[in-house]
Amino acid sequence: MNILNNPHRGVGLISLGVQKASKVSGNVNAVRSLLQACPVAFASPLVDCYSLAKSLNINSLHIKDERERMGLGSFKSLGATYAIAKAAVAANGGQIGEPEQMADALSGKVYVTASAGNHGISTAAGARIFGAKAIIYLAETVPSGFAEKLTRFGAEVVIEGNNYEASHEAAVALCETQGHTLIADSTWEGYSGGRDIMEGYLAMPEEASVQIPQAPTHIFLQAGVGGLAAAAARHARDHWGDDPVICVVEPSAAPALFAGIEAGGVVHAAGPVSNMGRLDCKEASLLALDCLAKEADAFMTIDDEFVAQAITQLEAESLETSPSGGAGFAGLVAAVQDGVLGINDQSRVLIYLSEGPSD
Repeated sequence: MNILNNPHRGVGLISLGVQKASKVSGNVNAVRSLLQACPVAFASPLVDCYSLAKSLNINSLHIKDERERMGLGSFKSLGATYAIAKAAVAANGGQIGEPEQMADALSGKVYVTASAGNHGISTAAGARIFGAKAIIYLAETVPSGFAEKLTRFGAEVVIEGNNYEASHEAAVALCETQGHTLIADSTWEGYSGGRDIMEGYLAMPEEASVQIPQAPTHIFLQAGVGGLAAAAARHARDHWGDDPVICVVEPSAAPALFAGIEAGGVVHAAGPVSNMGRLDCKEASLLALDCLAKEADAFMTIDDEFVAQAITQLEAESLETSPSGGAGFAGLVAAVQDGVLGINDQSRVLIYLSEGPSD
């Protein structure tokens, strides 16, 4: 485990040059209004893990369980689906119509993305709901079962390249040549489409802030490109102020945010393949890095083997998850073992379990 106390906390990385209008949104009201119109948008449970807290010698541990979110299996259900719904409302004159009215709100629209997991399912589901078409690019290394799942949601699947980066480049090229809409779950210089996806993620911390009996002293947030972590950190600061210690947890093999904080900008963090597949991202989202540079207190990297072992402790609570989904919990275990971040017997910890066990 490596840990970096954030030298930019409270100020951010001015060098990124992100304009105020492009920054990660904290507009919970926009998210709430759309989700209230969705018949499957029930709040996910917040689980009080009393026994685990006792075994870790902390005061309390609450885990937000995203494994059944909207029937799609992960927190990412709130991302692309929300962004597409937001576009559908705009196309409907800014009004949220009845489901049958909205069913063709985006007729003729084509959304394109590359995916190695749940973002593709969210994109396919959102497109189908509002009458659009989804084209999902998969790398050759993605299991065939995932392509079959996407086609069941009505998506067209294209196999391209031997890794995610290659399939992403192909998706971008298609949009440039055909005029389709890219719906990537990241942001970079010249592309801010992932901002709406991060806004959708605000539903998780908003629900948690109502469900939790007492404000947390510590929040551990797993990160790939950083969308979940940025949304949760932004909401935590808006709701609880500067008090919670927020720690971002990444694979040692993909320290994109950690390296970005050290370098003062977005960098490519080369490394081997991680068992935390959905977190195995070598380059941070520009807007997520901008947000977390200001809001996070610390950045942590942990090894694959440590995470695989740590998440077995969740089985006793019937909270089975993948290494990606449980990396935040593994970060807590590492902090307890190493006595860092001020963790003690009075600590009240909040964690997000972002997906179920790997297929």
